[in-house]
Amino acid sequence: MEADDETSGPMIDDEIYANGVGGDDEKRNRPIISGEPLDIEAYASLYSGRTKISRLLFIADHSRSNQAMELEALRMAYDEIKKGENTQLFRDVVQKIDGRLGPEYVMDLAWCESVDRRAEQKREKLENELNAYRTNLIKESIRMGYNDFGDFHYSHGQLGDAFKNYVRTRDYCTTSKHIVHMCMSSILVSIEMGQFAHVSSYVSKAEQSQQTPEALDSVTVAKLRCAAGLANLEAKKYKLAARKFLETGHELGNHYNEVIAPQDVATYGGLCALASFDRTELKNKVIDNLNFRNFLELVPEIREIINDFYSSRYASCLDYLGNLKANLLLDIHLHDHLETLYDQIRNKALIQYTHPFVSVDLNMMANAFKTDVAGLEKELEALITDNQVQARIDSHNKILYARHADQRNATFQRALQTGNEFDRDVKSMLLRVNLIKHEFSLKQAKKS
Repeated sequence: MEADDETSGPMIDDEIYANGVGGDDEKRNRPIISGEPLDIEAYASLYSGRTKISRLLFIADHSRSNQAMELEALRMAYDEIKKGENTQLFRDVVQKIDGRLGPEYVMDLAWCESVDRRAEQKREKLENELNAYRTNLIKESIRMGYNDFGDFHYSHGQLGDAFKNYVRTRDYCTTSKHIVHMCMSSILVSIEMGQFAHVSSYVSKAEQSQQTPEALDSVTVAKLRCAAGLANLEAKKYKLAARKFLETGHELGNHYNEVIAPQDVATYGGLCALASFDRTELKNKVIDNLNFRNFLELVPEIREIINDFYSSRYASCLDYLGNLKANLLLDIHLHDHLETLYDQIRNKALIQYTHPFVSVDLNMMANAFKTDVAGLEKELEALITDNQVQARIDSHNKILYARHADQRNATFQRALQTGNEFDRDVKSMLLRVNLIKHEFSLKQAKKS
């Protein structure tokens, strides 16, 4: 490789060395995460409520090549559902198990009938109470009645009805705290339904209550940041998603595990930041962010990936990412975005690797990225076509030559442009002065 400026030999060697080529293997030997199967029990323990069941079913649906993992996820989902009141979801899980877990995990008709009977009685009670509140026109009681109806429908898996009842409470909210409570309930159901446009809308409504500090405590603010981050992630606005996750306060703790775990904040925020931030932003907003560091400590793998990327240890960084990929694909929110995020991170690594040099040996670069030269050439061709890398490839000698702008010519062009703009401005001012001097100005005609 040839350095862009007159850099000393040892500095160039350090750059090559940092990029994963050469050097003492023992000195630079870093532990790589083993691609062990996901510990489903430990993973599920991070969550509660409906999202725990949804994540277990998602793992089961995407682990059909690994029957042991699929059945373990279905078994845990079965046990978790029986703690609640969602009989329809219970029937779906029993159908997926299909008798493969033995006689203990089959259809329990007695339980379903008992739950449905109690649900019908509770529904009648809630309807009678709400009708009484409406008759008496007590706003607070009506609000609580609709809220109880929303909780009832949510616990039985009727998310659409739950959302409608939570939204109806808005007309009966008398304080900012009530509005925030309505927004948080609507956000929770919208996330479960996958309606992330509603999530963004209700996050904005809740944040408008920041003028009254008692309505929005630090935990609620952290929850809103997470919800906004998920909405931006689903909309593929990775930079905005990264910012929201990075702004999440450490007060979040385990207070929002019905939606997201603190480990997820580190994973989602870290990957989105790597895919969308430049080096300066990565340093200032991620690595030096004391608040986000608390989350990164929970997922040391992501912390190491970020540090390796910033330190130009791309081989180690990509190894970590490769080992984590199988487990990350089982994440309900990351699954659809992981390939895009990985591609963007790899492209950024390729761009940063080539940036300091006038010429790069593709054989050395292929070793640094643990790929073959032919595959590397195709990746670089795509980046050059997209105008992300200013370079040309010598396919015969396997060398990448940078196309740096002619700084001398560019400086002269800027000087000439500045001179022309100054000349134009001076002429305009002289013309205006002469017009004023000779009183040659058009006065507005008076209206008849």
